[in-house]
Amino acid sequence: ALKLRAGDKHGLIARSKCHLRLGDTENSLKDAEASLQNDKMFPKGLYQKAETLYTMGDFEFALVFYHRGYKQHPELLKFKLGIQKCQEAIINCVGSPSSVKLEYKEDLCFISRQAESKKADQKPQIKLTKNQKSTRKQGPTKNPRTERLLLGELYADKAYLEKLLKDEDLMKSSTKQGIKVADMVLSGLAYLEARSEFWQQQKPIYACVRERKLRQQKWIRDKKQKPAAVASYIVKSMEDIDMLLTGGSPEESCRKAECVLKTIQGRPDDEVPNKNELIANLHSCIGSARFEMGKMEAALRSHKMDLEVARQNNLPDAVSRALDNIGRVYARTGKFQQAIDSWEEKIPMAKSSLEKTWLFHEIGRCYLELGKAEEALSYGEKSLQSADEEGDAEWQMHASVLVAQAQEKLQDYQSAILSFEKALEKAKLVHNDAVQKAIITALDGVSRSFIEDVKGRESEMPVHSLKDYDFGSENTEDDN
Repeated sequence: ALKLRAGDKHGLIARSKCHLRLGDTENSLKDAEASLQNDKMFPKGLYQKAETLYTMGDFEFALVFYHRGYKQHPELLKFKLGIQKCQEAIINCVGSPSSVKLEYKEDLCFISRQAESKKADQKPQIKLTKNQKSTRKQGPTKNPRTERLLLGELYADKAYLEKLLKDEDLMKSSTKQGIKVADMVLSGLAYLEARSEFWQQQKPIYACVRERKLRQQKWIRDKKQKPAAVASYIVKSMEDIDMLLTGGSPEESCRKAECVLKTIQGRPDDEVPNKNELIANLHSCIGSARFEMGKMEAALRSHKMDLEVARQNNLPDAVSRALDNIGRVYARTGKFQQAIDSWEEKIPMAKSSLEKTWLFHEIGRCYLELGKAEEALSYGEKSLQSADEEGDAEWQMHASVLVAQAQEKLQDYQSAILSFEKALEKAKLVHNDAVQKAIITALDGVSRSFIEDVKGRESEMPVHSLKDYDFGSENTEDDN
């Protein structure tokens, strides 16, 4: 077993990936969770945990972590792709009630962290118990041809493991580490059966083999029209570009993306299906890498190239992505009105309440920076409404802070106090100590402003003495 230094979260991710490739989702999940122990928002840890849960067929929990990663790092394409594939998987499952395995008894997408941890401890494991062994034997026998289509190259492995299962002497033996061979074989079979069921839910049988291999690469759809070498090069290159960027090597990621872009542009269209979509995506990758390198002007040029290619070729998702990234660059460089213009154009393209929550929040934040408190308040309230629709406590917290700050600028101190208190409740709910301290400090400041405002109004009120009243006139009226 690979020995790691304490706190080596990158090493844990590497080991988790190895476990996942071997089909050991239990240990893969443990390592992914361990990498998040000291840093709950570690992007690689969030992504690896989401990928493992997705592989286990636990799409709803996987969606939680893809969303969490996307909130913290929306510039990373892999989180957005993860959200899309999870949503498609859930829709496919719900669309075929007979094949649904997940129990949707509550909103699993955006539950609190405490409930989430509790649910994670109850996840079904691949390893079979004695009771499960009998259940497996009693289950319906699948058509071998169907299984062959679903599993592809893995079908031979399944046949081999089933053959081993018939060797009674071998099944009674154990490895040098004390692990029973029977448990290992059954674990492998359980994994393959889970994969078979997963692909049957995900796609029709006729699309399983191709989609399994290329499901994350939308720009490669027609396997018959391209050489295998080109497909392999594109898939491997895009994975490398993404890993280099998320791994903290934006310079290498940028160089790799530029090299791939030059290669793709030199290829005939019939060798690279969806070539324009791929070119747009590479411009986006280059822009994101340059953004991380602090080269804002170069990043802006790349994202504008992404936008241009997307518009010319009617690629709505790419247009939305480019507008998002362009807004980020403008906001980072202090060009808040340009950022607002980009993000407001993106609003109709937002596909979920969570995406709108972030979008409204950032626009409101820009308006606040521009000193336009009324506009900031309006977008802050929209962000809060979208966060409430999703039930996302963290974004409820961020939106409430924005609303409170806008109300404070408008000198509506009483409302600001209430909004800050609401934000504080959400900060306690998500256990964000740093935000709690900041909100408490802000509350103290706005409370003092409120007290001073009240005192100022009282001092402006006219003070009347007895001399100001004409008691004589009153007596005259009574006498009359």
